[in-house]
Amino acid sequence: MTVAPRRGSLPAVLLAAIALLAPAPAAPAAAPPSVDARAWLLLDARSGEVLASHAAGRRLPIASTTKLMTAYVALRELSPGRIVRAAPYAALYGESLLELRPGEPVSVRDLLYGLILRSGNDAARDLALAAAGSVERFVARMNRHAAALGLTDTRYANPIGLDDDGNYSSARDLARLTRRLLRNRTFARIAAARGARLRSLRPPRTIDTLNDLLNRVPWATGVKTGHTFGAAYVLVASGRRAGTELISVLIGAPTETERDRASQRLLEHGFSLYRRRLPVRAGEELAAASIRYSGGELALRAARTVAVGLRPDQRLGLAVRAPREVEGPLRRGATLGRATVLVDGRRVAAVPLRTARAVPEAGPLDRARSLLGSGEIPIALALSAILIGAVMLRRLSR
Repeated sequence: MTVAPRRGSLPAVLLAAIALLAPAPAAPAAAPPSVDARAWLLLDARSGEVLASHAAGRRLPIASTTKLMTAYVALRELSPGRIVRAAPYAALYGESLLELRPGEPVSVRDLLYGLILRSGNDAARDLALAAAGSVERFVARMNRHAAALGLTDTRYANPIGLDDDGNYSSARDLARLTRRLLRNRTFARIAAARGARLRSLRPPRTIDTLNDLLNRVPWATGVKTGHTFGAAYVLVASGRRAGTELISVLIGAPTETERDRASQRLLEHGFSLYRRRLPVRAGEELAAASIRYSGGELALRAARTVAVGLRPDQRLGLAVRAPREVEGPLRRGATLGRATVLVDGRRVAAVPLRTARAVPEAGPLDRARSLLGSGEIPIALALSAILIGAVMLRRLSR
């Protein structure tokens, strides 16, 4: 497919260039809020850009945010519908548990909800056993995946997050892992849930999230709490507002209240840096293709609205790719082409282009008229007449 022209207007190649808006003069950015923690970071989930941080590469114990990698490995290696049997778990006092009975059948899906919402240590162990057969082999896989993802400040010693000198990560690595996880629709749905019904259990059980940020603000979308004596209070949080998606990581806060409030302040500070823009609106005509044989044009319209958060120093672009010419039959609403939204040249969203009306199949009369109009038949007749005349002259000369 090629970049589509708009009949009667500028070609789409030029349209994309025009959509690259020059950045507005940047106002002085507000300073990030004060955060009482050993390390913290605020990340643009769309671009991966770090907006603010403190000691982001420092290796620290991370408590139950370790379970983010447990979920990452489980989602890659286990089907959510698979049923496993809960293994016996000898819990220490104060551990977070899903409280499964030994031998109880439970789905991987419900274990993942128990892992993220309730931070169930028994759920983490059951996922490890189901995926690798033993906790040791599962931890080895966790570390291999960490290396493959480029998490250079991360090492795992268990799938739970219990304090161990060999179990650590950094705010930067946790943000990178979370950004990757949120691209997985199953994980994103689990992380954003305020509660869940565990239907594989008999009787089914309802659980609620430990992440109070999800209940406090409507824009929160996750992700994972953590607490041990060694790590203090930890929270990986995420939010979506006005076309902007952010991730915050806070490690080593002194209290749960300070952890939650500081995370909220960080995310709200990040949102304040952006303004909502609508580079594409549902139903907007972004290209037009000529219709072969029958003539005329077919409008191609955006399937949905795209909202994008933009900072004053960023450029917004729109690239349109669609066919120059189409041929029936085509139904109304058929997908033909795509519009891609760019921020500083980086793809941030894409929307299909759909036909504004149906195009019937061209009949014999339409095809003949098209050939006559194009001049192909008159030229062929003229060439035939010249050839016949040349043959006749040759015969007369003989």
